[in-house]
Amino acid sequence: MLARSAAGTLMAAGLLALAVRRVLVVTTVDGASMEPGLRSGGRVLVRRTRRARRGQVVLFWATDGPDGDGPATGRSGTLLLKRVVAVQGDTLPAGWAEPDVEGIAGTTVPRGSLVVLGDNRPTSWDSRHYGYVSGDRLVGVVIRSLPAPTTR
Repeated sequence: MLARSAAGTLMAAGLLALAVRRVLVVTTVDGASMEPGLRSGGRVLVRRTRRARRGQVVLFWATDGPDGDGPATGRSGTLLLKRVVAVQGDTLPAGWAEPDVEGIAGTTVPRGSLVVLGDNRPTSWDSRHYGYVSGDRLVGVVIRSLPAPTTR
């Protein structure tokens, strides 16, 4: 009887863990593009969602590199954290950011797209370089920073 109860408890715990993983992601910040708010080596908790608002920090799949040669889905295995500065329907003012390599200044953000920038602009590879971020590449929004893991 005790074995059955323990098995049921373990199964329930496993199902709960799977449910939490479908909703939340923990990731480690890598690089200085979001400093000073998010430092390299820090960890953040991300809520999975396909919707983001201006001002939120988002986690999304990037293309392979500055040449934008990633797969059609944009899911190359590289995840980036950046701040949303414009959402669909927003018009980007001319001269909104330097450099504007993709030439999106003065345009309206298309449906299902975001414009993202790193908080530390001089070190950030962001929408100024690769243009709009398609909503299908969005993993979720950062809901909080987590304490550093303890080492023994």
